[in-house]
Amino acid sequence: MRHITLITTGGTIEKTYDEHTGSLENRRSVVRTMIGRLRLEGTEISIVELMSKDSLHMTADDRAEVVDAVRARAMPPCDGIVILHGTDTLAVTGEELVKAIPSPRIPIVLTGAMRPFEMKRSDALKNLTEAAFATGVVPPGVYGAAHGRVLAFPGVVKDRERGTFSKKGALGS
Repeated sequence: MRHITLITTGGTIEKTYDEHTGSLENRRSVVRTMIGRLRLEGTEISIVELMSKDSLHMTADDRAEVVDAVRARAMPPCDGIVILHGTDTLAVTGEELVKAIPSPRIPIVLTGAMRPFEMKRSDALKNLTEAAFATGVVPPGVYGAAHGRVLAFPGVVKDRERGTFSKKGALGS
């Protein structure tokens, strides 16, 4: 049995529509609904609802809290960590993690979505599935996973033009 810890911080992936105000906001975690839609044979997922913020509003203290949460859980029986994060500053948190934990003993995979889970044509469930799968196939390290790719930190950046992530200096970044 593989054991994955899923740490949720909010971000677009978890935004919900408020029909009274017409806004998309991080009000509550939808991660349990997302996990309920996955079929991950032989995998147990522990959920840590760390915060529920748009990543543009994350502070240095929030990122330190993410690092602390990862440190506290990056040990047996945990085989990998997935962090749900807003895409706007996912790269900033990834860089902080690789600086703070340069040689992790397990894969630490950040993912998010360009469209919230609750919207049609969302990439949320696909990206979560890819991130969970990645924890079982990549060596220990810090990664960003989205849109069919897993990229190792440092050097992962959001490519706003293409609506995905790439490596610094790679074509299209």
